[in-house]
Amino acid sequence: MRKYIIIIFTLSFVKLIIQLLGNRNYGFHRDELLHLSASEHLAWGFMEFPPFIAAIGKLTFWVFDYSLLGVRLFPTLAGVAILILCCLIAKELGGKSKAVFLAGICVLAFLPFYRNHTLFQPVAFDQLFWTLGFYFIIKFINSKNDKFLVLLGITIGFALMNKYTILVWAFGLFIGLFFYQKGKLFKNKWLYLSALISLLIFTPNIVWQVQNDFPIIRHLQALNETQLDEANPFEFGLEQLNFPLTLIISLFGLVALLSDKYLKKYRAIGVASIVIFSTMWLLNAKAYYVFAIYPILFASGSVKIEGLLSKKPIWIYLIAFSVMAGSVNYIPEATPILPIEKYVKYKNLEEKDGRVALTGDYADMFGWEEQVRLVDSVYQSLDPAEKKNCVLWAENYGEAGALKILGRQYDLPNPISRHGSFWNWGYDTKDADVWISLGNERPSVEHVFEEVELVKIISHKYAIGEENGIPLYICRKPKIDIEKWWKDYEDHVFD
Repeated sequence: MRKYIIIIFTLSFVKLIIQLLGNRNYGFHRDELLHLSASEHLAWGFMEFPPFIAAIGKLTFWVFDYSLLGVRLFPTLAGVAILILCCLIAKELGGKSKAVFLAGICVLAFLPFYRNHTLFQPVAFDQLFWTLGFYFIIKFINSKNDKFLVLLGITIGFALMNKYTILVWAFGLFIGLFFYQKGKLFKNKWLYLSALISLLIFTPNIVWQVQNDFPIIRHLQALNETQLDEANPFEFGLEQLNFPLTLIISLFGLVALLSDKYLKKYRAIGVASIVIFSTMWLLNAKAYYVFAIYPILFASGSVKIEGLLSKKPIWIYLIAFSVMAGSVNYIPEATPILPIEKYVKYKNLEEKDGRVALTGDYADMFGWEEQVRLVDSVYQSLDPAEKKNCVLWAENYGEAGALKILGRQYDLPNPISRHGSFWNWGYDTKDADVWISLGNERPSVEHVFEEVELVKIISHKYAIGEENGIPLYICRKPKIDIEKWWKDYEDHVFD
């Protein structure tokens, strides 16, 4: 095993270093601020996602506080684990050292993974659970040991507590298993015990959804109306073409799983991959949802290529070099390894009207600190009596998350927002003397208060458009019933 360990350790170390270089730069993404805010309100579910990410957020806080590097370490470790599993899967499929090496290189070269394994979001853990699930199925096929079915059930259970897309993975696997020994596995009681274990782990979230009138349904409806419904169905497929070299290897892997005489006992995995991909496409899902199937295809593709080139091993190294070389120049676009000034030069971006247009993910990492500092300056200008009875009201979860997480260092009051899960956490007090409003437009604040004073219009050179030119108000004398106003907004929390 020594040669395999050296290969896997070296590639994992490279992956870790690149990710850590990116993790330290810029600031928190708005989604990271939401997930960390959820960790301050631990529950068995949230309006946008299951509870796993919040639990990891709480663990992060206990170990690292809310440092940027610390928060992003866990998705990075998930990414490193995916690379290790991909290499181990290649070995389980019968690959030798060159297949293991090429499989690891594919993960290292797959650009979307750098973004996915930088941000503190459920997607990194989702990809890990999918890959781990495939690994346990392959281990079962090779060993016929039922313990791997139990481990599969545990994996699916925790995956359900992280992101509901695992249901599509499970559906694909369910169909694929009919192609393993003509469905013989469905006569195995341990498969059903595995499903029961998954259900037991997932039950607390089901209960929470029932108790809260299934907010996930409203969230999916809002997501469909605002994002998925407008998406071009061809974009899902075209997005896969953005990474041609790794795509070619994955297609080799898919064909091998379906037809290669040495890999035919794993045909269920190939069928599952097709079902998963097709289902995601039919559901008009975002393209990155399906990236989690690539590690298994990288592994099988590497094994197939190693077999084809067994007499010309130098070509395997040339393929690996080409795959990695084709990605290196684009890594700064996927994870922020470059300081912002160097990144602007690297992308040849021009400043217009005091603004530089970054991509959505990078732009969403700027402006939060400035917002919090301005809110703090207004809060500190209040007299002691007003400070004790002040509410910070943010327009969206990004602004509220910034006040909640970054505001800790300023000892600011807990913010409120009517957006997403923040609505579920309440409005603090309806009898506050002073409300500091961040991001809410004048018609919104004038609807609620008699006295409205504009403090500043907040702008930022790099911030995303919706966080540029936002107003900061001091508001007094509510003229409506705050409790009713809050409750009446329930059907619009995802607007």
